[in-house]
Amino acid sequence: MKTTRIVTVVALLVPSAWAAHALWGQQATNAPANENRKEQSTMSNEKVIMLIEAKLQPQRREELVEAVRQYLPLVRAESGVEAFYITARKDDPNTLVFYEIYRSQAAQDFHLQQDFTKKFLTTLKSAQIGDRVRTNLVELAP
Repeated sequence: MKTTRIVTVVALLVPSAWAAHALWGQQATNAPANENRKEQSTMSNEKVIMLIEAKLQPQRREELVEAVRQYLPLVRAESGVEAFYITARKDDPNTLVFYEIYRSQAAQDFHLQQDFTKKFLTTLKSAQIGDRVRTNLVELAP
């Protein structure tokens, strides 16, 4: 009876050990898959994250603030927009700072094609001093 138990335990342990080895071996082979994620990060489905600064003509600031009030709800309603903030610098209220996150490049492209976006960008461009400064960002730990 004791021998039967030992044989049964061994019969159960060997396949379990083999399965564990196969699983650990598979996990080890998954390491290169992480490298594939690096390759995917350059694909078009990567989030688009931007920080944009625009210096305004002081006399046009109130006009832009009103345009922002009308524009933001429309932008934030777009399904591909994950975050969209228009702020002003504390040390320079005539410098607007945009923080934008789109789910993908296609989502940003969609956003830029909207009539309300084109209208807002036309108003912004006419009220700004110089060119906007755009910084493209990447998420460190998605």
